Amino acid sequence: MPEQHSASSREALTVAVTDGVWEITLTRPELMNRFDDVLESELLGVLQDLANDRDARSAVLLSQGKVFSAGGDFDLILAANRDTTERLAAVERARSMLAALIALPQPLVVGVQGAAVGLGATIALAADAVVASRNARIADTHVGVGLAAGDGGALYWPQSAGMLRARRYLLTGDMIDAAKAYEFGLVTDLVDEPGEVADVARGIATRIAALPPLAVQGTKRALNQLTRQRLGEVGETALLQEALTLGSADLAEAVAAFKEKRAGKFVGE
Repeated sequence: MPEQHSASSREALTVAVTDGVWEITLTRPELMNRFDDVLESELLGVLQDLANDRDARSAVLLSQGKVFSAGGDFDLILAANRDTTERLAAVERARSMLAALIALPQPLVVGVQGAAVGLGATIALAADAVVASRNARIADTHVGVGLAAGDGGALYWPQSAGMLRARRYLLTGDMIDAAKAYEFGLVTDLVDEPGEVADVARGIATRIAALPPLAVQGTKRALNQLTRQRLGEVGETALLQEALTLGSADLAEAVAAFKEKRAGKFVGE
């Protein structure tokens, strides 16, 4: 049977489909593939379309450039800091993204060829397999910019690395190199070079796509239910804490300090 191909482009990502395997690629390396409102909206829409595609068997998420994703967009964060409506919209986007990831019936393989930070790390850890090159690093840096880890960090880090390691790294925001991330269970497949990541990730997704789809998706739905139960335990509390910190003076100071390359002065307000 000949291969079947289709492709489409958006502003912040592309989608190509070959024989039931969706390949989603973040395409703004000049912005370090950060999650502004455009990328959040486009990725959410793609995940929802993928979930509704009865012919889809698996998916790969990759990115262009030296960085997988630098995480949240400072302009978006500061807009939420200044305005309650923007703050509520940010929390709702986070809630929708978590729901889409947990509802996805097809296995998702993520290829991390560079740093995956903040929401970028959350997206990676929401996958069913994570391929990373040895140069890659993973971190949830929410606390460093004055935010509670509410958009998935408190859900996915304990699930992947265990509670104590999750506490250690969510509460410091420290970077983890790929070798340690592999040891911790944050990475499933480790390769030597960034250029190897995409092919290995595609290979895993292709092997999954060749398996009986009812069995694969039934297993995935069962695993999703475990994560959904965890989300019920921590999700709304985490989102509430993120919303509260989004409006804090400490957040504005943390962003300013980062941009000015100085130590922040935080007052707990």
